[in-house]
Amino acid sequence: MISFTVTAVVFGVVFLAELPDKTALAGLVLGTRYRASYVFAGVAAAFALHVALAVAAGSVLTLLPQQIVQALTGVLFLGGAAVLLLKKDDGDEEIRNPEDQSFWKVAGAGFMLILVAEFGDLTQIMTANLAARYDDPLSVGLGAVLALWAVAGLGIVGGKALMKRVPLKLITKVAALLMLALGLWSLWEAAG
Repeated sequence: MISFTVTAVVFGVVFLAELPDKTALAGLVLGTRYRASYVFAGVAAAFALHVALAVAAGSVLTLLPQQIVQALTGVLFLGGAAVLLLKKDDGDEEIRNPEDQSFWKVAGAGFMLILVAEFGDLTQIMTANLAARYDDPLSVGLGAVLALWAVAGLGIVGGKALMKRVPLKLITKVAALLMLALGLWSLWEAAG
């Protein structure tokens, strides 16, 4: 069974954490140069692969004693909050144009960009932590992949408008506060 609550919590945390990420900006750049559906197909496939790997890693953590898992996830969430709060804006990445607008070249460029840029990224680590915390890989995976796809879609189709209306610093601070709260909650549960 899929837990709507777990899926919604994971969606919210991952969505907010991914919005200020470079890959959302890279998706924006690709989306302005190429057919959006082609870009999204490649980006979505790469995010699905990353979520599957993260959920598998998080599921392995559930084999450890619960108190250790809660302490570990608490520390990792606090570390993620610190990374978001201390992160400097790197600006846009420059992306090279494929020669034409063929589906495979554009989707492949989007896939490879996300595959490389997101490996070991904060949201992938967060997804593994959430999978370990909730011991519900299907709900966590669904929430994470939907959040990443939503950010990719926003970045590809409407990123410029979003960034004009919602300051990136505000998005980053909200994501950091959510991670801080999850980290403190996990540590409190581990101590109890």
